[in-house]
Amino acid sequence: MLKDFVLDLAYYLDTSSTYKKRKLFFYNILENEKNKYKKLIDIFMIILIFISVAVLIRAVKHEVEEYLVFFSSYVISIIFLIEYLFRLWVNSSVSKIIVTRAEYDTFLLREVRLGKALKEVLRVKFLYMISPQSIIDLLAIMPFFHELRLFRIFILFRVFKLFRYAKSFQILASVLATKKFEFLTLGMFASIVIFISSVLIYVMEGNHANSEITSMYRAVYWAIVTISTVGYGDVAPVTNEGRFVAILVIIAGIAVLAFTTSLFVSAFTEKLDEIKETKSIEDVAKLKKIYLICGYGELASTVAKKLQKTGNKIIVLDKNEIMSQRAIKDGFISFAYNPGSIESYHKINLDLDTQIKHILCLHEDDVSNVYSALTIRSINKKVPILSLLMNDLNRKKLDFVGINEIVYPQELVGLITKELVGIPVAFEVIHELRTEHANVKIDELGITQRIIDNYARVGELSNKSYRVVLLGVYKKSKDRFYFNPLDDTLLEVGDYLLVIGYSMFIKEFEKSLHTRVNNE
Repeated sequence: MLKDFVLDLAYYLDTSSTYKKRKLFFYNILENEKNKYKKLIDIFMIILIFISVAVLIRAVKHEVEEYLVFFSSYVISIIFLIEYLFRLWVNSSVSKIIVTRAEYDTFLLREVRLGKALKEVLRVKFLYMISPQSIIDLLAIMPFFHELRLFRIFILFRVFKLFRYAKSFQILASVLATKKFEFLTLGMFASIVIFISSVLIYVMEGNHANSEITSMYRAVYWAIVTISTVGYGDVAPVTNEGRFVAILVIIAGIAVLAFTTSLFVSAFTEKLDEIKETKSIEDVAKLKKIYLICGYGELASTVAKKLQKTGNKIIVLDKNEIMSQRAIKDGFISFAYNPGSIESYHKINLDLDTQIKHILCLHEDDVSNVYSALTIRSINKKVPILSLLMNDLNRKKLDFVGINEIVYPQELVGLITKELVGIPVAFEVIHELRTEHANVKIDELGITQRIIDNYARVGELSNKSYRVVLLGVYKKSKDRFYFNPLDDTLLEVGDYLLVIGYSMFIKEFEKSLHTRVNNE
């Protein structure tokens, strides 16, 4: 039976992986903006559109070669027809609709109503066919019937297909779509003004011997030209009454123009941030070896700027809109997305395997860093993650979520300094720097009374002569760390110096701190 054949075919297609892959392939190259082949298809179709228009223009005053007419009328039309059929196919799944109906009827223990399923298929396909873009696609095929000369004018509808292929046109259309009601109101207002103006000027000028406005059509033409403030001057009122009407129409035209301008400006202003965000996401897709920074505080800002100076690519995620904007002002690609949400990574379409070089969780809050790392690990188990540790009590939590490197704020600042005793520092060597046998290391040197007797201020320290970098001083009395302290900063018993350098140089520097008095 035909019914059984249709059901069997629907079930076969709905469960066939080969069929689904092929359909997905055509969907991607036609509709998926992220597909690498779609851009090539779009460029090819745009070229065909311009060829069609060029042939139409040349045919106005010149004899067009037969092969060009054949190519424009038949070849291009057939290509557009194939594209139209493919779009109609991938727009919805016929087999899915039939299978869903069959399962529904079977569940209710009744005979499968194939007719209802087919009606639903027709309804879905018809809704697609009457959509604006689909109608333009269909009209663009009309030149195929080039024997009917009237249909040749439908070549111009191929120009409207540019809205489908050009991303800028799509953005423009989406921006204007946000003001549908306002533009409808403007259109109604302009139509009423044109209608009233046309009638008035025709009544005032229609019977005057010297008037150019001798028909309603000319009256409408004059009203449109006047209200648009174009003013060609080819048709003008000659009576005082007609000129008075012209004054009113010109004033109304200024109002219409002002209203139109304000609508365009407000529409683009409201969508500007979204447009910029979309452009940033497109830019991200082209980047490789990215440092992804989650959280943008003072320390994250310092880290990002240091990395940028060495030519690294930076992306910032911070759910705080203000901090995200600050990152943008600092010259980074930034999104006001929550780093602890899987949706954020889907939005920016980041491939953590191929695009990310290192992820830095730099929230100045351990809980936020834990959530960010948990989310990242749920997406990718291997990508390297470094996280700040603000409180030692949270170290186990950070270890548990799979963070590769955990550092204190003062350590991190030292690790991203551009030059370290003559060696550029990169995050790939963090582990090496922090191992027990590393040649270069970070160390803390406690300040004793004996050292105070030798060195009272930071500026008196001899660390530079030992090629040791002083990152900062931890003041125990104030429970505060001072990064890159001033030379006149006083040293006190109980303070700690955070230094970085070669192990043997640090040892020699530490020895010098205790032996200066004896040497003197």
